Amino acid sequence: MSLSFRQVKYFVATAEMGQISMAAAELCISQSAVTTAIKELEQLLGTELFQRSSHGMVLTESGRRFLPLARQILDSISEAMKLSHANEEIQGTLRIAATYTVLGYFFPHHLQRLSNLLPEVTINLFELNREVIEEGLITGRYDLAVVLTSNLVNPELASETFINSQRRVWVPAGHRFLKQDRVSLADIAEEPYIMLTVDEAAYTALRYWHNTPFQPDIRLRTSSVEAVRSIVANGGGVAILSDMVYRPWSLEGKRIETVLLQDPVPAMAVGLAWKKGIEFTPAMTAVQNYFRQMFMGPSSMPHVYR
Repeated sequence: MSLSFRQVKYFVATAEMGQISMAAAELCISQSAVTTAIKELEQLLGTELFQRSSHGMVLTESGRRFLPLARQILDSISEAMKLSHANEEIQGTLRIAATYTVLGYFFPHHLQRLSNLLPEVTINLFELNREVIEEGLITGRYDLAVVLTSNLVNPELASETFINSQRRVWVPAGHRFLKQDRVSLADIAEEPYIMLTVDEAAYTALRYWHNTPFQPDIRLRTSSVEAVRSIVANGGGVAILSDMVYRPWSLEGKRIETVLLQDPVPAMAVGLAWKKGIEFTPAMTAVQNYFRQMFMGPSSMPHVYR
């Protein structure tokens, strides 16, 4: 394992916020993603960086020594990103399509950073379903798309995956699954199941269910992540969804917990897509390089399909 930007960024956010929940909210990611990154970093450095308590996360002596170095790493990367286009003024309009899940739970934070990095580029966003996005990339209506790359099917498209968001079981507080380290699809089949349908989530779910002799006891199909969150939190069923859309509280303020899966369930892959063979404009290249720099490191290096 090698040091990654993700690990350092999440460590600094947690050190500054003092709590994993607050760091996750600031970064617009799940708490489990922050926890995993910190554990990876501690394993890599061979020392504990935080003392964990009911009051939050307190830096150890090793953590205090590492914090200024971590900030230097982030500052250096930020400066490198600015310098990568210092010799040319990138201008123009960039048409980026995105699916509902990506636009709601992944892209806004990066859009703001891209706007700061490319002040002379106008980014026009389009929220569309995958089929329309694929057709629009092929016909040239859109330059790039930020999508669930795991859902792409058109062979005329190239894609680059930047993150793979792990799927877990969502359960209400006090659920019997919380007594287990992992749960199987056989266990989940005994529970009422809430099926998310947006961005082909139902199709993806049924693919991995079909590899087993079990079927989910679907009580509701909904395109609303917030509806899933509320119904699960209120004890109406369980769901399997990715860390990217996880938040620990429902709109009513009730707790949602997650449990690891025992059976193999694919992660949700997120990245860029474009038409094969197209000549990248400077603005397109800048966006691609931004995401590569944001998610660099062996644990998060992009996988490219040409």
